[in-house]
Amino acid sequence: MRVVPAVLRSRPVRLVSVFVATCVVAGWMVAAGHGAPRGEAGPAAGSRPQTRTYYIAADEVVWDYAPAGRNLVTGQPFGPVENTFVASRPGRIGSAYLKCLYRGYTDAGFRTHTRPASEAYLGMLGPVIRAQVGDTIRVVFRNQCAFPTSIHPHGVFYDKASEGAPYADGSDPSDRDDAAVPRGHGYTYTWQVPDRAGPGAMDGSSVLWMYHSHTDEVADVYAGLIGPMEVTRRGMARPDGSPRDVDRELFSLFLVGDENASPLLEASLHRFAQPPYPPLQDEEFVESNLMHSVNGYLYGNQPLPTVRIGQRVRWHTMSMGTEVDLHTPHWHGNTVTVNGMRADTVQLLPAGMVTADMVPDDPGTWMFHCHVADHITAGMLTRYRVVA
Repeated sequence: MRVVPAVLRSRPVRLVSVFVATCVVAGWMVAAGHGAPRGEAGPAAGSRPQTRTYYIAADEVVWDYAPAGRNLVTGQPFGPVENTFVASRPGRIGSAYLKCLYRGYTDAGFRTHTRPASEAYLGMLGPVIRAQVGDTIRVVFRNQCAFPTSIHPHGVFYDKASEGAPYADGSDPSDRDDAAVPRGHGYTYTWQVPDRAGPGAMDGSSVLWMYHSHTDEVADVYAGLIGPMEVTRRGMARPDGSPRDVDRELFSLFLVGDENASPLLEASLHRFAQPPYPPLQDEEFVESNLMHSVNGYLYGNQPLPTVRIGQRVRWHTMSMGTEVDLHTPHWHGNTVTVNGMRADTVQLLPAGMVTADMVPDDPGTWMFHCHVADHITAGMLTRYRVVA
């Protein structure tokens, strides 16, 4: 007897005739509904390029998709549908899995992990890499996971020695150490940030890119190796690279995390499930390992980000995955502008990135979720709070 309603089955999409992936925000003049933000001058003249160094490791960790142990959206204990995904029992892993995640460190010793409390909501995502047009990004990387990994960036300029992807590209063998960093080894990636990596004519002051492991791209991403990268217009960046005309930034990954494709699946099964163990191809077992998450959290278990009325809030949303990863992030209570258009829902495809600007005017704790019906049922819901 099946415990999973038919609506939850992650089936291929047979018909997608038109799917508009809206791009990025046109600027704060439209977002606020009036003139340019008060107190903000234009781009500074002659901003000096700099090299921004990040220390990032791929770490093996235990990740819990539902650490509160209950549905924080409904405020109720988990029921039969939620327990399809989160209950650990004979033959089922539950909500905790072994993952390989990018984590930021203070220096090349990789001893002190850095993530301020204000960024706890990032969850499974790697540290935010930030730069201004004209800068150089230097990532000192160390792989501490059980399989080879890499870092491949979107949007910025790199040569073959910093691409982070192995394939028959005709490059010299000396340029391939970046593509599969063995366990216990490190590599330093260098990426340039030219004009074409920064905001375009209809963008706001910053744009979203992403980075992820590309050694075995599908398996690596499902293991958890993905993070956000932001590039700010020349002359518009604070010292940390964030845009100075934005008060608060939030980054969100919408992903049906297929733990069946993770290289750590069997290790998770034997660590967290009770015997007897099912065949890995068992239909209901496969279903139980599809984690419909926002930043690696199900059913509102993400730490609650807070914004203030009147703040200039920039939401960066992105997705990865397969044909079931057609996502429609929707904000309750407040609206955003995207590419000059007013909305409260945006559209994402796998590897899609959409930036939306919000000036909150409605206080309260509000839902933020994918509007695809299957994804709602399976837990792709979180919340945000607006305070005075």
